[in-house]
Amino acid sequence: MSEFNNVTVVKKANVYFGGNVTSRTVIFADGSKKTLGIMLPGDYEFNTADPEIMEILAGDLEVLLPGAAGWKKVKGGESFEVPANAKFGLKIKELTDYCCSFIK
Repeated sequence: MSEFNNVTVVKKANVYFGGNVTSRTVIFADGSKKTLGIMLPGDYEFNTADPEIMEILAGDLEVLLPGAAGWKKVKGGESFEVPANAKFGLKIKELTDYCCSFIK
């Protein structure tokens, strides 16, 4: 899906790590949420409340998921899932465009 129809977009940006990671929240008619964002090169650690699906639209990164033996390479066109109440690491190698879906 390359676009979302009939949604509400929150104007205020979500800004993390001094502006190196930013996103906008998209709310769907059923109340579900996604964020669309950009990550600049760097190393980051995130925490989740709900399970998430991270769809990488463009870019190059490595992810360290909870319980994983090591870092996994991910590039544009690929995705990964993060469980609820978890911590995960990202090594962003180049500007990365992403869509994060929050699963309730």
